Amino acid sequence: VQLVESGGGLVQPGGSLRLSCVASGFTFSSAAMSWHRQAPGKERELVARITSSDDSTNYADSVKGRFTISRDNAKNTVYLQMNSLDPEDTAVYYCYAVERKLLRNFYYWGQGTQVTVSS
Repeated sequence: VQLVESGGGLVQPGGSLRLSCVASGFTFSSAAMSWHRQAPGKERELVARITSSDDSTNYADSVKGRFTISRDNAKNTVYLQMNSLDPEDTAVYYCYAVERKLLRNFYYWGQGTQVTVSS
């Protein structure tokens, strides 16, 4: 199983980035996907989540209206479009999958991609 994130980098406040997470080794279309982030000295937190059943989404209050999560099952990829970035968004962003299989849940993490918002 692999989750490979990309798209992180350095961006100025107010700018945009799009993160991608390419999955392999499991049935992507059966997995709820989410993005989490961890800033230095802080706990990892949920940023956005998208279901496997109907692509419904939910977001942390801090990113509502600025971030959009989406998925492309044909490409085994989940995206996080981040707009109006703020220095408070600086963190390592992780892709996370919860695959439902044989009445059990299986959990997978990516290695993370750094996002730095700074002028």
